[in-house]
Amino acid sequence: MNKRLLWKLCYTIAAGTVLLFWAIDVLTQRTEQRMSFIDVVYQQELTLMGQEAERIYTQQGEDALAVWLEALQKRENTWAAVVTSQINPLANGHLSEQFLQGFRLGRSVTWKIHLYFKENPIMDLTFSDGHTHFLIQLPQRMRPGAYLQYTQNLLQFGLPMVLLIVMSIVLYRHVMKPLRQLEKATRQFSEGQYDVRVKACLGGRNDELAALAATFDRMAARTGKLIIRQRQLIADLSHELRTPLARIDMAVDCLEHNIKPDKSLARLKRESENMRGLVDDTLTLAWLENEKPRLNEEEVDLVELLEIITSDARFEYPDRILKTTFPSSALLAHSSHRALGQAFENVIRNALRYTPEGGTVSVTIEGYEAGFEILVKDEGPGVPEQYIRDIFKPFFRVEKSRNDAANEIARDNAAPKNMVLEDGHSQTKQTWNGGCGLGLALARRQLEAVGGCIKAANHASIGLEMRITLPA
Repeated sequence: MNKRLLWKLCYTIAAGTVLLFWAIDVLTQRTEQRMSFIDVVYQQELTLMGQEAERIYTQQGEDALAVWLEALQKRENTWAAVVTSQINPLANGHLSEQFLQGFRLGRSVTWKIHLYFKENPIMDLTFSDGHTHFLIQLPQRMRPGAYLQYTQNLLQFGLPMVLLIVMSIVLYRHVMKPLRQLEKATRQFSEGQYDVRVKACLGGRNDELAALAATFDRMAARTGKLIIRQRQLIADLSHELRTPLARIDMAVDCLEHNIKPDKSLARLKRESENMRGLVDDTLTLAWLENEKPRLNEEEVDLVELLEIITSDARFEYPDRILKTTFPSSALLAHSSHRALGQAFENVIRNALRYTPEGGTVSVTIEGYEAGFEILVKDEGPGVPEQYIRDIFKPFFRVEKSRNDAANEIARDNAAPKNMVLEDGHSQTKQTWNGGCGLGLALARRQLEAVGGCIKAANHASIGLEMRITLPA
């Protein structure tokens, strides 16, 4: 199996996991970055504090500034001061203009605040003279990142949970869609809809679940056919048993009234044997169709087997000519004596039965590279072409449509009207002796069980030809 579903799930989970970590990292960094700066409103408020301190210092003096600073510290619950900075270089050093402009005793209100430090930073607002500074420890109310912990919890727990739920839903829907189709089809099949199929409902999907759907379709097709065949077989068997049962009822009635008791007993015996054979053949056919056995445990010599069967057939039909053309040996490595014997016997006896007295039936074994072909040709009336494939169906008799067949066979009014009987052969209505139509059906199933096949075709002149192919 190609394990497409496995790889698809692996790729999805791997990609989802990578996406999750990437999203958490990016969002955490961006959120922390945005939360590390003092709010603009507080920046403006701190700037105004610095301007107010400079105004009081320059206009009212240090005493007023001291009072203002004390009140500010109490109000904001923090530390604040105004200091001067005089930087004198040593060793004839020189202070660059860039250094003097950028020098600060604390942080600018626009700088980033480190959120992981417990102590609030000192903010520096320089007066216009450049060497006087208003310093204030950032009030707690102005500290950024108040919701950092909640945001981190949300990103570390909430975001993964949401992404995993979404990924789980996607995978669940992907897996459950074909399973729901399979469940629906199984329910419909259990309700008697034997033509239901699943694979076509999955579109172009090609993974383990699609393979499961295809397996279900094959199972449903085979099981549906078996159920339909069994129902048809039971119906046909019931129909076929009615006639001998009716004759048995008549014979019993005759015995009860002492009417021709000898003939009535003979009739009972004959009908009982016919019914037993019919039931046995039907059970054998049902077993072959249901189990599909492979009968390949024996080595069979076709020549030896067919010589025995043709010898018995000559004894049973002394008024027919049975020609055989066999090689010295024709071995099948994996086959079954019983299956081949019953199949050949059905085909050969069928050909002899419908060949008129004095007619010829030929049986030929021809070898080829992959196996052997057995040809059985008779001189019977043949089979109408529209029924040539149906003669291998159980209980099929073209006799059921004998009016149409008769019109096709005998368009010339001078020709006698024929009808096709058991196993597909036709006879005149006056000589038909019935049959149950299981011979060729059994033969085909038995040949299939050993890996062979059988086909029928009409001769160009007269008669029917059975071509049996068997692998060596």
